[in-house]
Amino acid sequence: MKDSEGELAVRMAREVVEAEAKGKSTGNVDAPESFQEKRGVFVTLHTYPDNKLRGCIGFPEPIFSLASALIQASQHACHDPRFKDLHEDELDDILVEVSILTPPEEVTVSDPTNLPDTILVGQDGLIVERGPFRGLLLPQVPVEWNWDAEEFLAQTCLKAGMSPDMWMDKRTTFYTFQAEVFSEETPRGKVSRKDLGE
Repeated sequence: MKDSEGELAVRMAREVVEAEAKGKSTGNVDAPESFQEKRGVFVTLHTYPDNKLRGCIGFPEPIFSLASALIQASQHACHDPRFKDLHEDELDDILVEVSILTPPEEVTVSDPTNLPDTILVGQDGLIVERGPFRGLLLPQVPVEWNWDAEEFLAQTCLKAGMSPDMWMDKRTTFYTFQAEVFSEETPRGKVSRKDLGE
């Protein structure tokens, strides 16, 4: 994705977040033809300047067009059930970040203890599934928390409501995906591509 498209995605998300927090309808958000392609998307809100998570909702699979997924994820991120609803007076102190995902691919290993060797921290995001349990962590999360691959696997299990060692169980399924991440540097300010690094 071009940087200009990533910037546009963040600007669109910001527009929707502002409308949602003010209780207004989003109206028509202008999007280019390339945003009609189906993509997985997450919209993350952080507080500024202390960079604490304020909301993060999205769609891991490419089931909606990028434009539609962006609008829905932006609306839902304002009502992340882990937090109180985003209020209009917080909008000046919020950073909007958009992650555009590749389709998830199942990780296959004969022995689960080899799983950490297949995970590229700084590149891969993780989805874990086991029965009714499902959890997802974006690729920027282990970088922000300085986790290695084992800790990343354990934390993804915890996110799914499972014990952290369930990644070593053969019946647990993992998927990896990659993301292009674009974020405001300051509220409503410059948008840049996030280098997740190794």
